[in-house]
Amino acid sequence: MHFGNRLEAGRRLGARLEYLRGQDLVVLGLPRGGVPVAAEVAAALDAPLDVCLVRKLGVPRQPELGMGAIGEDGVRVINEEVLHGTGVSARDLARVEEHERRVLADRGARYRGAAPPLSVAGRTAVVVDDGVATGSTARAACRIARARGAARIVLAVPVAPREFARRLGGEADELVCLDTPWDFAAVGQFYTDFSQVEDEEVTACLRQAARRHRHTAGTAAADREVTVPAGAVRLGGRLTLPEGVTGVVVFAHGSGSGRHSPRNRYVAAGLHRAGLGTLLFDLLTDEEEADRGNVFDIGLLAGRLLDATRWLREEPDAEGLALGYFGASTGAAAALWAAADPAARPAAVVSRGGRPDLAGPRLPGVTAPTLLIVGGADTQVLGLNRDAQARLRCENRLAVVPGATHLFEEPGTLERVTALARDWFTDHMAPAHV
Repeated sequence: MHFGNRLEAGRRLGARLEYLRGQDLVVLGLPRGGVPVAAEVAAALDAPLDVCLVRKLGVPRQPELGMGAIGEDGVRVINEEVLHGTGVSARDLARVEEHERRVLADRGARYRGAAPPLSVAGRTAVVVDDGVATGSTARAACRIARARGAARIVLAVPVAPREFARRLGGEADELVCLDTPWDFAAVGQFYTDFSQVEDEEVTACLRQAARRHRHTAGTAAADREVTVPAGAVRLGGRLTLPEGVTGVVVFAHGSGSGRHSPRNRYVAAGLHRAGLGTLLFDLLTDEEEADRGNVFDIGLLAGRLLDATRWLREEPDAEGLALGYFGASTGAAAALWAAADPAARPAAVVSRGGRPDLAGPRLPGVTAPTLLIVGGADTQVLGLNRDAQARLRCENRLAVVPGATHLFEEPGTLERVTALARDWFTDHMAPAHV
């Protein structure tokens, strides 16, 4: 596979990554050659663009061969195989590294000025370069994203050697490459135009992407961090209400997750586009999560969900809006447990990969229309959902997503979950009259 230039490569790579659209993403381009590719990917996915500052440590007198890489936050990767094969001394390595550290600092000031890097905490970081050769810079970039709290890292490149996955050593959660040819010698051999990218082109890409993202991001009536009171504790959350909001969905996350869950944020983004607001909040404090018993205390979690419901109904921005519950894993049991409480009155409930069986005897008391979404390959949980569905007395449906496992990590499966949840909520939620 050959590419006319980096822009063409980026457009083709963006098309391959279409399944990521709608997730909470940040696209990170590796300067300088990876940034034009990343800009096209960011445009295709309607995602923000930033640089991930890394510098190859080139072998002296053979600088195109990387013996390692350095990056922001003190990240350092050394390719011992190249180092030993070329006989580079520790002194020569230190000299090259010192020079590249100075270049790295200069590039950071030039590309971002005084602005901080875009936050990747709790988000999916899509790391993009124009190709992978030794893999050192790509590994360094992934480590930077991981250190900054990315929930998931996708490394995406147009071309790489056949042993691409081995060279990356598990640094990324997902690897995407358009071509891994047998005759790979250098990245440039697969481009008709592989001319050097200048700093001015990098800054132009960043400015253009920032303008585009501000324009397409739209506005919201409310989008803010909130604190939800729950008895003696205070729980962090985020309330988002799009313009013209028609209802609000409260999310109850599963064990080991929280309000920054990338899967729940992905579904929430899909609901926002349908005019639905969301409240994502932590069901437990950090100290409480340390006790695994709390994670499976469905009564406690349901109580927190009821506290959040009462708080939300008193928020001026949400007054008169119908409320729904979206629960994942053990959070689905909490949502159903709470939904059976007469004080809750949710308009609809959706369970994703849930454990409704943990709601036990509360199930027959649920009156809200309930949708149970389960992966077709999640056989044990599917059986539990079928048993639980038989105990529900409300309007209900079991939707099976073919080929999906418990976390809906397979391409296209989370998009299907989002569409099912969106349609269920919009069909059953109307402005409340209280």
